[in-house]
Amino acid sequence: MTTYLLAGGGTAGHVNPLLAVADALRARDADATVLVLGTAEGLESRLVPERGYELLIVDKVPFPRRPDKQAAMFPARFRRAVAQVRDHIRAHDVDVVVGFGGYASAPAYVAAGRERVPFVVHEANAKPGLANVLGARRAAATGVAFAGTPLRGGEVVGMPLRREVIELDRAALREEAAASFGLDPARPVLLVFGGSLGAQRLNEALADSWGDVLAAGWQLLHVTGERSDLADPEVPGYAMRRYVDRMDLAFALADLIVSRSGAATVSEISALGIPALYVPYSVGNGEQRLNAASAVAAGAARLLDDATFDGDAVRRLVIPVMEDPQQLAAMQAAAGQVGTRSGTENLIALVDRALRAS
Repeated sequence: MTTYLLAGGGTAGHVNPLLAVADALRARDADATVLVLGTAEGLESRLVPERGYELLIVDKVPFPRRPDKQAAMFPARFRRAVAQVRDHIRAHDVDVVVGFGGYASAPAYVAAGRERVPFVVHEANAKPGLANVLGARRAAATGVAFAGTPLRGGEVVGMPLRREVIELDRAALREEAAASFGLDPARPVLLVFGGSLGAQRLNEALADSWGDVLAAGWQLLHVTGERSDLADPEVPGYAMRRYVDRMDLAFALADLIVSRSGAATVSEISALGIPALYVPYSVGNGEQRLNAASAVAAGAARLLDDATFDGDAVRRLVIPVMEDPQQLAAMQAAAGQVGTRSGTENLIALVDRALRAS
């Protein structure tokens, strides 16, 4: 019986692929033990137990960014975190560790190395985090979601995705999806969303241009985010929602998408073969622009600039794409080539390979 320890958390970008892999491992072998290593503060502290997995706790020890008191305390705190993980590995007789980045992964990689347990790294973003950069140097295998990710030994496996995305039959679900949003399944739909919290820039642009979208003969499904106070004009053909808990229905209906380009978003859209216009979030280290690069290079998507994205940009850059069936068809065909729904299985194949080699 194999015991797997999956390490990661902090954000949905780490937790969701981790849980996708956990579910697949459990479905493949009911006798396997699947444990999750995370912090008490991260999103995993709620989502992992809800999914039915045991969460083993490790201290949250951020890497120091400047020479201050926290930096001086870091070596001792990190040694303690590594010792905690080593105790977990011994107590549960762990056979392999799989890390997804985040605070839990760095001590997990070090602990696995010292316990002579093989470990596998998965990096979701095109610009890798520090924990995975360090872990990849000694990993038994390293999987990346996007081609060109600068990690030692990185192999493109894609993103482990939610089951509802992997199994989505867009054509079969279109009528149900249209009915759920009060739209016409026979007419094209522009889907706009900015993640669970929404994107003010996207919301303001569509507040100024939704009439132009409808005038072009399209319908608009606009997911504003729960914090948005954007007023719903309540007109036929425009479905505004604060939050959508069935994004598979939204994807089933989308003929073109305008969105941010987080790693999971790009991976899901590409896997489903939907043309996209990405507006990368400008705050951060630029990973959103890099996440979209492979889809853009393949012709499946285009990048739009966040700083200049407004109603005029929708009229100048988005609506012309909507009105060009040949361009949409070419983007859709390219999206079908660049995306994959087999990221979970591909990553598990790396884990199996690491186990065989150990």
